[in-house]
Amino acid sequence: MKLLMALTGSLFVLFVLMHMYGNLKVFAGQEAFDSYAHHLRTLGEPILPYSGFLWIFRIVLVLSVIGHAYSAFYLWSKAHNARSTRYAVRAAGAAAWRTQTMRWGGVALIAFLTWHLMHFTTNKINVNSAVSDATIGDSPYQLVVASFQVWWITVFYLAALVAVGLHLQHGVWSAVQTLGWAGTPGARRISQLLGNAVALVVSIGFALPPLFIMFGFVK
Repeated sequence: MKLLMALTGSLFVLFVLMHMYGNLKVFAGQEAFDSYAHHLRTLGEPILPYSGFLWIFRIVLVLSVIGHAYSAFYLWSKAHNARSTRYAVRAAGAAAWRTQTMRWGGVALIAFLTWHLMHFTTNKINVNSAVSDATIGDSPYQLVVASFQVWWITVFYLAALVAVGLHLQHGVWSAVQTLGWAGTPGARRISQLLGNAVALVVSIGFALPPLFIMFGFVK
């Protein structure tokens, strides 16, 4: 179960890094961002049908989410049921806080991802009453800009990024341990630095477009 969690988590890290890179194309303007977004639907043609690659990738991600969540709750249940009574001395504050963050932060992230997919992919929800659906049309760029012009949407996404960063920080470190790549004190320190670096890069990279849109630098 730990290996399943580590491998599916590694796939998520790769995905969020790719997704973050794509989001940063918003700074190149509407044509560049829309071309990138629409190009994702033609990957693999003509071997694959239109959007075929995206659907394969989505199915893999959904299965990975299920496997990741199942392994997490299985391990939590296993640890919880290993002792019928609670220990008199609980884990140190930092360790206990990380455990709770990973557990409930993961639940929050699943809820956020559900909304995120509905917002920008499946339902394409326009949350900006000042921008008409006709103006947005079929442009992913216009949908993104219109969405993050709404302050509470930006604040909501930034709060979700805090949860993403915390989950990545501990998750990367934990995955390195599980995969057996941190057998020495030096390697463990490197794994902690790697977790911190991935969390910072992803959180800041995802936060830049919403912030620049909200403050009017990207229109």
